[in-house]
Amino acid sequence: MGNPLSWWQRGVIYQIYPRSFADSNGDGIGDLRGIMQRLDYLGGASGSLGVEAIWLSPFYRSPMADFGYDIADYTDVDPIFGTLEDFDALLAAAHGRGIKVVVDWVPNHTSDQHPWFIESRTSRDSPKRDWYVWRDPAPDGGPPNNWRSAFAAVGSAWTLDQATGQYYLHSFTPRQPDLNWDNPEVEAAMHDVLRFWLGRGTDGFRIDAIWKIAKDPLLRDNQPELRHDEDWPTIHDRIRRIRSVIDEYDDRMIAGEVYVLDLRRVVAYLNSGDQLHLAHNFVFFRLPWDAAAFRVSVDDFIQLAEPAVWPAWFLENHDHPRVATRYAAGPGTGDRRARLAAMLICMLRGTPFVYQGQELGLPDADIPPDRVVDVDGRDPERAPIPWQRPSSAGPGAGFTTGEPWLPVVADAERLCVEAQQQDPASTLSLVRRLIGLRSRVGTLQSGAQRDVEAAPELFCFVREKEEKFLVALNFSSRPVPLSLRDHPGDSAVLELSTDPARDFGHIELKALELGPDEGVILRLI
Repeated sequence: MGNPLSWWQRGVIYQIYPRSFADSNGDGIGDLRGIMQRLDYLGGASGSLGVEAIWLSPFYRSPMADFGYDIADYTDVDPIFGTLEDFDALLAAAHGRGIKVVVDWVPNHTSDQHPWFIESRTSRDSPKRDWYVWRDPAPDGGPPNNWRSAFAAVGSAWTLDQATGQYYLHSFTPRQPDLNWDNPEVEAAMHDVLRFWLGRGTDGFRIDAIWKIAKDPLLRDNQPELRHDEDWPTIHDRIRRIRSVIDEYDDRMIAGEVYVLDLRRVVAYLNSGDQLHLAHNFVFFRLPWDAAAFRVSVDDFIQLAEPAVWPAWFLENHDHPRVATRYAAGPGTGDRRARLAAMLICMLRGTPFVYQGQELGLPDADIPPDRVVDVDGRDPERAPIPWQRPSSAGPGAGFTTGEPWLPVVADAERLCVEAQQQDPASTLSLVRRLIGLRSRVGTLQSGAQRDVEAAPELFCFVREKEEKFLVALNFSSRPVPLSLRDHPGDSAVLELSTDPARDFGHIELKALELGPDEGVILRLI
């Protein structure tokens, strides 16, 4: 029978961006109590989504120069989100519903308001000076090397500190100085941060920008063929030591943001079995809307990964345009492709990550120029969740009784939870059924996966264990006959379709034609 799956392999991990999920006090910004009030929507109640775990984007004390990814205190909650007691209450309430809680850990950098950095910049002789990356100017007085910020609008990854005459490194904004992970004191202090949250009962961590914590200690210039500012070979031993901290506690997990666009390098974070449990795969995330591209990328991952490696699949998060916007190619395609993408990630062997609002098929919001707040243009995908119809709930759409920090999507009247909750044809109903089917059927959790040849516009694969299921996904916006090359059988039972008008029940495979951007799940008999 094999080993039973761990919790982080069994079901959906649902990402919550706390600023935009639910506001409990009317200040227009989401908070921990708001999340707690909406837990029954996520799991543990009749009609809930049925997610296995929630992942909370940063809620720590922060000046909010990068909306929480610039941390001034790793072991406290920012007052706009609540208190440590609120976190403990949320954790207990989630656990009471059988929902695990994963929190974001940001080890690459702190806020420039963190006490460590404030001390570090007091003088070149500060005992905390080497906790960050400080260097003298280049001979021409400019930055020490050619490294650039991940944010195009920022430019150089170096800022001159006039008081001490040296530059400090920041992979993101100047308000986010990079920690020096070559200093063992830094590594030990960050391990203690993990223990603080693990000791409170946190079930795991999503590690932000993990590939950035290992850099060339000689700080050599980046070359076209070699990056010196990230993914340096020392990364793997650093992650092994992080994993050893996690393994001090029972049944905990780490998932890493590995934003490198080479699958061999991605699986290097997984294959040894003593580093990350899961790695977010941005090669998959950045694919064009094309069946062959998805088929090849999934196959490449499987071929490169050791058999015990467990994939993670996602197509939305808080940093990138949503599926309904990113892949839209004409009227109606965004809606249909959002549904197909949800079926894809939920049916592949591995752990699906769903970003809040993805289950509603939300597109990006329109942000007027005077409401733009993010340095890197990420406001549209971070717009608040519309819980109710704005016609009755006002501009906050049930997210807040006040003025939301960003406007909700323009089509909130149709896309809000209230409108979709009882509509069997809605995207929310589809995603709820997808998660429910996956949770009920062991084959769709742990079954083997293999490709099935079909029409070139289709990505088809079989999941098999006790039962056998065929998943067929049409990546074109026209009807396409299934046209299986390798017949797994003549007939099947249609379990689920992204097209709400499709009739369920027995179906002849040779007669099946998939509609535009339609996906189906068939139990083979």
